[in-house]
Amino acid sequence: MTTDTIGGVWDYSLELAAGLAEHGISVDLAALGAAPQPARLRPIPGLRLYHLDCRLEWMRDSEEDVARSGDWLLALERRTRPDIVHVNGFAHAALPFPAPVLAVVHSCVLSWWRHVHGADAPAEWNGYAGRVRAGLAAARLVTAPTRAMLEEARALYGPLPHARVLHNGRDPRRYPPGRKEPLVLGAGRLWDDAKNVAALAAAAKHLEWPVVLAGAADHPEGGSIPLDGVRCLGALPSAELARWFARAAVFAMPARYEPFGLSVLEAAMAGCALVLGDIGSLRELWDEAALFVPPDDVEALASAIRRLAADDALRDRMSDAARTRARRYTADRMTEGYVSAYSDILVEPAAGFPFAGRGAATAAPAILPSPAER
Repeated sequence: MTTDTIGGVWDYSLELAAGLAEHGISVDLAALGAAPQPARLRPIPGLRLYHLDCRLEWMRDSEEDVARSGDWLLALERRTRPDIVHVNGFAHAALPFPAPVLAVVHSCVLSWWRHVHGADAPAEWNGYAGRVRAGLAAARLVTAPTRAMLEEARALYGPLPHARVLHNGRDPRRYPPGRKEPLVLGAGRLWDDAKNVAALAAAAKHLEWPVVLAGAADHPEGGSIPLDGVRCLGALPSAELARWFARAAVFAMPARYEPFGLSVLEAAMAGCALVLGDIGSLRELWDEAALFVPPDDVEALASAIRRLAADDALRDRMSDAARTRARRYTADRMTEGYVSAYSDILVEPAAGFPFAGRGAATAAPAILPSPAER
């Protein structure tokens, strides 16, 4: 399974690997990007973690590193001989792997650009678009975490005849509700304009309750977002972030673009009342379980938060509705969906790659050098 180390795909990958371990399926996790932070690792039976420091395919001027990481992945596949190659990206799905490939559409630059900038991506992204199209066409099965994201991929990259929606999931035991405080929490990649935390910072000036933001403010390609009037916690380990979810009475994400939103799910599991950007994917997941606002309407955002702050009964109803809806999106359900998907694409397995599993030893994750380095 490929992953990157920057955003929610990393958390999704570890959650899925842990669930697959309970089904007796071992995972070789190929992590691309900056080295994983030790605080974001956790012991998972059967997991072997490999890492390559490189630019990611959604970054500018990444073509050389995409090719280099593709060579690394092919060498890794020859060594590990997996039954399935699960690509959490696009370009690498087109590599000549002997094993069948499943590709997941977590997000993409072209759809991000449309939602954030209200226009098509400039011509400099044409090469990226071609690599995405080739990867999706080569995959035996394509999945996406919402129907909205899947349909957007079809509109941008062409027909996807073998595709399905598999919701992301989290383990609710890791996000127990706590004693709620008069506190508004936002979380995610603060540097990402899609999350639109600038609107939440602007709304904070019109609120009596304090606003706290968790997540990295520095863009991985340089620069940071200025946020005044709010408390910034920085990137937090999962367990510490879970404690903030448990404390916060309200979670706000006025997102312009969010194909799924793991932080929204974590907040819902912890019993936060939700205020979300009114976009298709979040409506699909949380309709009638959240208050929705136009993403760039700061006054509407502040008004929705003030309503929840002033009305205990409404806040309790929305908290209960969010927790109830979150039961649809558990790690167990996600894992069962992927086990079924893997089985389906192995109906006609590639020669020499039976699904029996090769019994990787149970171990805590360890970052291993690339095959070339070893």
